Amino acid sequence: MEAPLVFLDLETTGTRTTRDRITEVAALRVERGMVTARWHRLIDPEVPVPSHITALTGIHSEMLRGAPTFDEIAAELKAWLGDAILVAHNARFDYGFLRNAFRRAGEAFSAEVICTLRLSRRLAPEHRHHNLAALLERHGLDVDGRHRAMADAEALLSLWQCWQRRYPAPRLEEEVRRQRRQPSLPAHLDPGLLQELPAGPGVYLLYGENDLPLYIGKSVNLRARVMSHFQADHRQDREMRLAQQVRHLDWQETAGDLGAQLLEARLIKERLPIMNRQLRRAGRLAGWSWPAGVLRPELVSTETLTGPQAQGLMGLFRSPREARQALRQIATDQALCMRMLGLESGRGACFASQLGRCRGACRGDETPEAHAARGRAALSRLQIHHWPWEGRLAIGEKGESDRQAWHLVDHWCHLGSAASLSALMALAAGEGRFDVDTYRILRRHLDGPEASGLTLVTLPR
Repeated sequence: MEAPLVFLDLETTGTRTTRDRITEVAALRVERGMVTARWHRLIDPEVPVPSHITALTGIHSEMLRGAPTFDEIAAELKAWLGDAILVAHNARFDYGFLRNAFRRAGEAFSAEVICTLRLSRRLAPEHRHHNLAALLERHGLDVDGRHRAMADAEALLSLWQCWQRRYPAPRLEEEVRRQRRQPSLPAHLDPGLLQELPAGPGVYLLYGENDLPLYIGKSVNLRARVMSHFQADHRQDREMRLAQQVRHLDWQETAGDLGAQLLEARLIKERLPIMNRQLRRAGRLAGWSWPAGVLRPELVSTETLTGPQAQGLMGLFRSPREARQALRQIATDQALCMRMLGLESGRGACFASQLGRCRGACRGDETPEAHAARGRAALSRLQIHHWPWEGRLAIGEKGESDRQAWHLVDHWCHLGSAASLSALMALAAGEGRFDVDTYRILRRHLDGPEASGLTLVTLPR
């Protein structure tokens, strides 16, 4: 390879690229097969070195006292690296740390990277283990001082030279070229799967060890969306953790965006992937009930709601706390009395009335009935939208690839999907469980510009 190679290794205070810090940097510059320069520094991370890191590397805080910070050596290191190609084992780790360290130092940095972990998986797919220790043992390479940066950089160079002797040059060069075309893919993920990803809409599932679901997402372009997870510049710890942990991926194509969103919401609640947060909670819902003639609203909390039951509530929230926060905001906006609403305890004038933020129902300036009428009118704006169809609704969706799907909905509950209207009609009838995320998805699609591309057919119950 004509371009200079830099065999690089870092030691750090942990594994989080955006929070933890570099403690040691070692690099070997190789040109035309010869080591032409070495770079090695201990780095003051400006934070204590955890004991488990000291046990692994031997680096402790006292050792780093008086060493330069990364900010102090950033310009020197950037100039030394130049435009060389970086070679590292599990390169996303080292490159992610470097990028973030340079960013904090006010230096823009990017480089082409070759990951020897991924390269090993391509060269020897029959082997299960490809960590550096396993590779050194497999190839009979003895290296002293492992888990220190220079020793590991030298080990990496020894492994590279061993591969040059073991494999024909065209084979090694082709695998390097293949990786340079796809520099950001996780080492443990089969690149063949990514090639099979369609460019159309659907839902993708990323799995870790033992088929543990890590993340479920949707997109109108599955290939581009999945690749975006692995082409990020490592500013987010979640993306870094995802890239390190993912072992397998699966996907389900849909006819369009509506089907993808409905499927994503359902699968997240069924499988509870550990890196999804917003759509995971499917348990107890809460809403406000405020019948006419009643002076204050009642908080209704339930494990399950049918569609008709949900329509009687003013607002639907994921928790009682969220419901109370919404009511407090309405009270503030409409100058309602927190005490009359049951949000504040005590007797006499409420605290807000003393600040002129309550019209004084608590001190007799407004009748309780008038206050209740104002409050009910304000809260009713959050009421679940009335189901406007007399029966169940079949929503037809057709994608650009002529893939078609029908979704059966009743009182904002998604009852199922099928490839044809006749198959949809064969689905079992019954009331579905109300889901606030599904409700919002349906409202967006049926009330927004997306509705123009949908076919709506009312079916008898």
